[in-house]
Amino acid sequence: MKPSRVVSVIPVIAAGLFFVTGLATAEDAEYIGAKKCSMCHKKAEDGEQFKIWSESAHAKAFETLASEEAKAEAAKHGIEDPQAAPECLKCHATAFAVMDDLENQKITLEEGVSCESCHGAGSNYYKKATMEGITAGEIDGASVGLVHPDEAMCKTCHTPEGNSFFKEFNFEERVAKIAHPIPEAEAAAE
Repeated sequence: MKPSRVVSVIPVIAAGLFFVTGLATAEDAEYIGAKKCSMCHKKAEDGEQFKIWSESAHAKAFETLASEEAKAEAAKHGIEDPQAAPECLKCHATAFAVMDDLENQKITLEEGVSCESCHGAGSNYYKKATMEGITAGEIDGASVGLVHPDEAMCKTCHTPEGNSFFKEFNFEERVAKIAHPIPEAEAAAE
């Protein structure tokens, strides 16, 4: 191999090692949107995670802010439009995290509470090879920003504070209601 070729290959190898070794972290991750997640998480044999989410209250969280009931409750608190109010959007739209730059994002408010609210911004882990490495135990998901939500994370939104529609939150019941496991990962755990 000629020296010039070696020099040109080194950055590619270094970039690959940077990503695979987990040096790409949640801090530098970007939101990719539920549509990108659906590319791999929609087939029945893979667990239909996208379908399960799209039929859930999480997927409709932004939409619920347009209801007459939500508008009336918001008006009581001096909020003209709950679909534009930060105090509502912080829990009803994953995209709230990037509101200041929404026109340049791949995620939308209309997604409501999407995949990345619970699992972290996906740009560092969404690729098939990375997800396969995580499932196989070769890559620590946390090292590339993949989050496994816990009760504390859920309770950042499922809380009575500022939530007139709050219903008692039982973590185990709610997790079972939204469960969307990856079949091969579940089989490997047994």
